Amino acid sequence: MSAVFGAAAGLVLPRLADRWAPARRARRGVTVVCSAVAAGVLGTVPERLVLLPAVPVGVLLAVVDLRCLRLPDALVTVLTISAGLPLAAQHPARVIPALLAAAAVGAGYLTVALLPAHGLGLGDVKLGAALALLTGLAGGWPAVLVSLAVAHLIGGVLAVGLLIGGRPGAFPFGPALLAGSLAGLLRDS
Repeated sequence: MSAVFGAAAGLVLPRLADRWAPARRARRGVTVVCSAVAAGVLGTVPERLVLLPAVPVGVLLAVVDLRCLRLPDALVTVLTISAGLPLAAQHPARVIPALLAAAAVGAGYLTVALLPAHGLGLGDVKLGAALALLTGLAGGWPAVLVSLAVAHLIGGVLAVGLLIGGRPGAFPFGPALLAGSLAGLLRDS
C-alpha cells in the first residue's frame, strides 16, 4: 500500500520539479518508480510508516539536484519537519543525540565545503545535517553511520565513474545522501 502512495505522489513530482529547476523536464516514469520504491521499502518497517509523507519531498530534492546541482532550502526544511516531528514524537529520548549527530555531520561537511577545492556545496551541507538528524531520530548513531557510509560509497562510485568517463567536476551529491539515509533508516529491519 505504501508503494501505491509513493507511485501516486511520484505522478505529481515532475510538475513540481519543473518549478524548482525549469532547465530540463523531469521524466514522470522515473519519479513514479523512485517514489514508489522508496515508499515501498519504508513501508516494510511499520515504525517507519510515519515517514511516508517525506518520501516525495526527498525524491523531489534528488530530481532538482540532478537537474541543476541545487538543493533548495525550502525543500530541505519541509523534508526535515515532515519527517522530524513524527520521529521525535516516536523517540523523544533520541532528540539530543540526533541533534548532536546533525551538528557533527553539518560541521564536518561545512569544513569540506570551505576547502579550496569546493568538494561540497552548502546545499549538501544542510541536507547532510538534516538527514543526520532524521536518521539519528530513527535509529541513533548506528543509523547515522550507516547512512554516511552508504552515501559516500554511492558518491565515490559516481565520482570515479565521472572521472573515467572524462567528465570531472561538480556532481549532485544530494541523491547519494538521500539513498544513504534510506539505508540508515532501514538498518534495523
